[in-house]
Amino acid sequence: MNLILTIISALGAFIATNIDDIFILMLLFSQARTQAKASNGRAVNMQTNGNRIYPRDIVIGQYLGFALLVLISLLATFGVTLIPDQWVGLLGLIPIYLGVKLFIKGEEEDEGAILSSLNKFNKFYLSVAFITFANGGDNIGIYVPFFSTLNTNELVITVVTFFIMVAIWCLIGYRLARFRYVSETLEKYGRWIIPIVFIGLGIYIMLENETFTALSNLFK
Repeated sequence: MNLILTIISALGAFIATNIDDIFILMLLFSQARTQAKASNGRAVNMQTNGNRIYPRDIVIGQYLGFALLVLISLLATFGVTLIPDQWVGLLGLIPIYLGVKLFIKGEEEDEGAILSSLNKFNKFYLSVAFITFANGGDNIGIYVPFFSTLNTNELVITVVTFFIMVAIWCLIGYRLARFRYVSETLEKYGRWIIPIVFIGLGIYIMLENETFTALSNLFK
C-alpha cells in the first residue's frame, strides 16, 4: 500500500509541475514534423550542422533537462544549495532570447527552419535540455520539500516514476502534434506562435522565481 501511495504522490508532483511542458513538447514535435515533410517534399537545406533534427533529439533533450532538475533538487534536499532560487530565474533569459531571435528573423524560406534557429549547440538536444531546465524553476521549488519527506526507498521509487512519466509526456506531446487541426494550425502560424510562447515562458520563469525583484534590489 505504501508503494502505491508513493507512486500516486510522485504522479501528482510530476503532473503539477510539468503541465506546461506538454505544450512546449507539442510545438517542438510539430516543427520536427514540418521539417521532415519539407525536406521530403523538395530539395531544400533542412539540416543543422549536416544532420536533420529528429524527434529523438527532443526526447533526449527533455530527459537531460529534467534529469538536471531532479539532480539539483536532490542536492538541495540534502543541504547542497548551488544557486539561490531567484537567480535560477535568470535561465528565463534563454527562451526570451530564442523567442526574440525568431521574431527578428521573421519568415524563413524553409518551412522547418524554426528548429534550426533554436539550435544553439552542435547537438539540438542540448538546446531542448536548456529550455526544459530553464522552465523547471517551479519544479525545484516543489521537489525539494517533497523529497525531504521521503525515505530512501520512497525517493528511488519517486525518481523512477518521474523518469517514466517523462517518456509518457513526450508521447503525449508527439501525439498531440500529429492531430490534423493542431498540426495544420502550428504549421500555418508556428512562425509567430512559437516566439510568443518562448518569450512568455521566459518572463513567467523570471516572475515565478522573483528574479525581477532580486535584480531591482541590486540597485537600491
